[in-house]
Amino acid sequence: MTRSLTALIPTVALVLGLATGMASADEKMKVVYHVSDEDKVSFALNNIQNHIDGAGGPENVEIVLVSHGPAVKRFVDIEAVDRVRTGVAKLQEQGVTLEACRNTLTALNVDADELLPDFVIAEQGGVVRIAELQSRGYVYIRP
Repeated sequence: MTRSLTALIPTVALVLGLATGMASADEKMKVVYHVSDEDKVSFALNNIQNHIDGAGGPENVEIVLVSHGPAVKRFVDIEAVDRVRTGVAKLQEQGVTLEACRNTLTALNVDADELLPDFVIAEQGGVVRIAELQSRGYVYIRP
């Protein structure tokens, strides 16, 4: 009986690891960060950089930041503070995808081309995009 249980431990660990979004040795960890509060934007960008550093570099993690609600205002080019502008550019250089909710842009009367460069628009909405990424195995983090 003890041998049977001991033999099952690696299998259980693998199943639990897959269920919690852990990446195997040959695949990247996939993470979706969610920010909707204006005052959390800089904090979220810093968390993402710490995540990349902690994972051993951008080659080990695939990160998408989805923003909606008031947070989107911080990514409007004309209003973005230097800290956000610099943080966004640095993360994009490391392969982070930044997305903004189409519904929020419409509500704020902001055109997509008014956002910082290379933002992707979540056409179906921010929360739908987050759910889609989670269904594809992305781990959800909301700083």
